[in-house]
Amino acid sequence: MNDNAQDNITLLPLPPSLNGNADDMELYARFMRHLRNVPNSRMEIKILSAIQFTADLMDHSDSHIAKTLVDLGLRAPRMAFPAEFLKFIDRSLMRSGWEIGGPSAAILELKSHWDKIGEDKFAAVKGEYSIIGVGALV
Repeated sequence: MNDNAQDNITLLPLPPSLNGNADDMELYARFMRHLRNVPNSRMEIKILSAIQFTADLMDHSDSHIAKTLVDLGLRAPRMAFPAEFLKFIDRSLMRSGWEIGGPSAAILELKSHWDKIGEDKFAAVKGEYSIIGVGALV
């Protein structure tokens, strides 16, 4: 897949409504500001980096930042999200919508987006999350 087609599979979040949470607006602004400054041509890497940077800057977990951005409309390939958030999504999708811990509307839309772009439908069952291993440096 060429870079232009790859960019078309990512939908960036929209700013929260004016009467929404002020923290969400700050999170959105910091994420979008850092997204523009990531020196990488791959959108998945830029999004993941911006999520992690925003989480560090605001002293929140990567998963919390990712969940808020998905609620604001972020739709991107699985590779663009932290492993902990993917685990949360996969566990949520294994439950019924009416159960506690079941998927929200935004999660269902994200799953639909993943199906449209050809993500692995069995990723939740496999339980593998590609992350960079940290080796012990002695």
